[in-house]
Amino acid sequence: MAIEPTVDGRLTLVKIGPMGFASNNCYILSDNQTRDAVIIDAPEGCDAIQPALEGLNVQSVIVTHRHRDHWAGIDAMLSFVDAPVLTGEGDRDPYEQYVTQTLAHGDVVEVGDLRLRVMHTPGHTPGHVCLVTGNHLLSGDTLFPGGPGRTRSNADLQTEIESIKSHLYVLPDAVAVYPGHGANTTIGASKAEYAVFESKPHDPELSGDVLWLQS
Repeated sequence: MAIEPTVDGRLTLVKIGPMGFASNNCYILSDNQTRDAVIIDAPEGCDAIQPALEGLNVQSVIVTHRHRDHWAGIDAMLSFVDAPVLTGEGDRDPYEQYVTQTLAHGDVVEVGDLRLRVMHTPGHTPGHVCLVTGNHLLSGDTLFPGGPGRTRSNADLQTEIESIKSHLYVLPDAVAVYPGHGANTTIGASKAEYAVFESKPHDPELSGDVLWLQS
């Protein structure tokens, strides 16, 4: 398991993973001055993040979407973190018993003096949310290096592509993308890959694991 800290001014973003049966990433974003923090996603094995929380005041746990691999560690996490759990309104079910508050597009989550802007990005799931602050985008399973998150139908894929184009690809190219699984990318790199995908014809039933360069 790797721990990758990124420090940018008063922001620290710690990426921890892979974790659990689906090799998830978990993130801790904190304000270096106030020591307030937020945790993004609660995968299986997330008790391993405890040492990285030392000295931090966790304000909330945000789960990007409703898939089980992102919630599998929630009971363990709440055994050592006393904080409200937030997720997108459309993904409240089936974890409603844990959810303190739901998030909508345009909401702002305060982390000390940092501001996390919420973007509703449906497609992978109906209530999926991404979070952006400065040059840092926490994309959950909406966007990965090489393509979008897995979809169940072409209609879902088209919804996800529209989410990506209208909310993520309008961000500056230098913005770093931190996904729910695997390696990081940037908005600029992803846009260049998508341009290749957009230039080609596609099966009208295309869905599943789509890759911008190969699909």
